[in-house]
Amino acid sequence: MTPATERKLARNAARACLLIFLAIVVARFFVDIPYGWGWVPLGLWILITLGANRRAARAEGDGATGPAVAPVAVAAPVTGRWKALNSPADKVPSHGTRAYGQTYAIDIVAEPEPGSRPAFGWWPLVRRNEEFPAFGAPLLAVADATVVRAEDGSRDHLSRTSWPAAVYLLALEGPARALGGVRPMLGNHVILDLGNGVHALYAHVRRGSLTVRTGDRVRAGDPLGQCGDSGNSSEPHVHFQLMDAADPVTAQGVPFTWQGIGVPRNGEAFEAGTTRTTPAG
Repeated sequence: MTPATERKLARNAARACLLIFLAIVVARFFVDIPYGWGWVPLGLWILITLGANRRAARAEGDGATGPAVAPVAVAAPVTGRWKALNSPADKVPSHGTRAYGQTYAIDIVAEPEPGSRPAFGWWPLVRRNEEFPAFGAPLLAVADATVVRAEDGSRDHLSRTSWPAAVYLLALEGPARALGGVRPMLGNHVILDLGNGVHALYAHVRRGSLTVRTGDRVRAGDPLGQCGDSGNSSEPHVHFQLMDAADPVTAQGVPFTWQGIGVPRNGEAFEAGTTRTTPAG
């Protein structure tokens, strides 16, 4: 059995255990089920998930001694002034998990000027995507590549940039999307084959904005689509990562560096196409 097959089986087994646990929780409202039964699938889900993460950590590097392979240099996927969030420059895995090949993933939000992005707070509960400067921003190919996946049929939802909406996202919406698998998590997305076993993934793309389709050849800097707010997203932003396979379910993360920029740290602002980085405003 190949490592990729093992990772896929582990992911499916973990999802099945979590579904069984939730089914038992719901069923207990209608029938008498011993309380302890629910802990069995929940415990298996935790053990399988931890085991999969440990195996991925051994293959990718543990984050303390550095990645197992050298970072791959590519162009930035955007232009203009942006700010980094959930950066692998600060923590590996950057998003707290190695699932879906996102060990070295980064999130970036557009801030043409300091403070131009709506702030997180108590009110309003949600915002329209058009209030965020990232929404509709062009996404660019980071290298000469072949498009191996292009999907943009999912809707862009309202933001989750208030405390009540964030709790809803973390406690209800996020877990529900995780049970649905890779598509509900990534939302609209495009995957490029850069060659030499390296693939680039752009997630949370704007619905209907993709200008490429599977099989297309692109050159570095070519437009691919627009930044959106689909999938497991709190606001319009770009989720970017490199991985070693076209399927995020079986892929492992690959570290990256953006030419002329590097890897900006959490809260660090940068301008694509220049070497200038500045503290967040």
